[in-house]
Amino acid sequence: MRLRRAARWWPAAFGAALLLAPYSALPLPGLLDGPIGSAGNLQLLALCLVFGALATGYDLLLGRTGLLSFGHALYFAAGSYATNTIMVESGLSFAASAVLGVLAGTALAALLGSVSLRVGGIAFSMVTLAFAQAGSILVERDPGGATGGEEGRAVPAGRLPGALIGIQHTVNLYWISLAYLLVTLAAVTWAVRSPVGRVWEGIKENERRVEVTGLRPYGFKLVAFVLAGALAALGGVVHLLLTGGATPQTTTSDFTLSLLVMVVLGGSGSRWGPLIGGVLYTWADHRLGDLAGSGTVGGLPAVLRVPLSQPLFLLGTLFVAVVYLLPGGVVRLPERIRSAARRVPSHPTPSPSVPLREEPSP
Repeated sequence: MRLRRAARWWPAAFGAALLLAPYSALPLPGLLDGPIGSAGNLQLLALCLVFGALATGYDLLLGRTGLLSFGHALYFAAGSYATNTIMVESGLSFAASAVLGVLAGTALAALLGSVSLRVGGIAFSMVTLAFAQAGSILVERDPGGATGGEEGRAVPAGRLPGALIGIQHTVNLYWISLAYLLVTLAAVTWAVRSPVGRVWEGIKENERRVEVTGLRPYGFKLVAFVLAGALAALGGVVHLLLTGGATPQTTTSDFTLSLLVMVVLGGSGSRWGPLIGGVLYTWADHRLGDLAGSGTVGGLPAVLRVPLSQPLFLLGTLFVAVVYLLPGGVVRLPERIRSAARRVPSHPTPSPSVPLREEPSP
């Protein structure tokens, strides 16, 4: 009962912790370096929120509609690159450029989604992968100097509002990341609970049965694809502010695979699982990188130092452990604990012994 009550109230406690984080001087040794409210930790927390929200939007395809896309990073990068290019080349303000960048990412999702969804299953995954690879190659070739090639393209400081520039304004970027998370959670919750969301659930379970009812799954899947792409493009704009530029790493299929790992790590198809997975993966990616380069690992024997000095090895080991030990993701952990508690046999109180009556001898 206590576990059930704690599971019911943890989102409120988590939200309160996020609101208080910029004002907290509490250190978390092993989890963060220095106080929670320091600029470096707020930057890391903001990235965790962005990727948690991005994984939540991606789960609209994977966990809600059953669509395995390998090209979701393309729309995240489209929002980032389009906003940066429009702001630099046209001289528009950041707000106007951000709106146009999100619209460009949404239009790209609608265009490519209308083509990709003509096929299903593994063919759909391969088509989205092909589009993602084409976009990644286009960015690296740097046509007309618009993308910056392999080095990316930084945002000129003079184009951004003064409240978003400098370490002293990191807290403002944190609030923007938190707002993006809230917008994504609200949009996904509303969409899943709507009649369209119930059709998505039916498509995931049995698409042929949805067709028999007289509905066209193609249009419903396209809505999910475009909504997820729009949320990803908005996340690309926020990521542009956090990193100070658009980077080609966000266009690769490896980036989409990272989103897939986040969703599976947290729990696909659940309300909070993708968010938890995105936060944990992003935190582990940064913290395990620091651990791999630490003196503690450097002093180990070569047989241990070589694998432990690779952050991807540590992340892969962590992911395999979670998949095997926690089927359904981290979000299922309280439920598994309750199930284990129910299986523990209770020891009944022994009843007082009653002396046997002696039978009279014949």
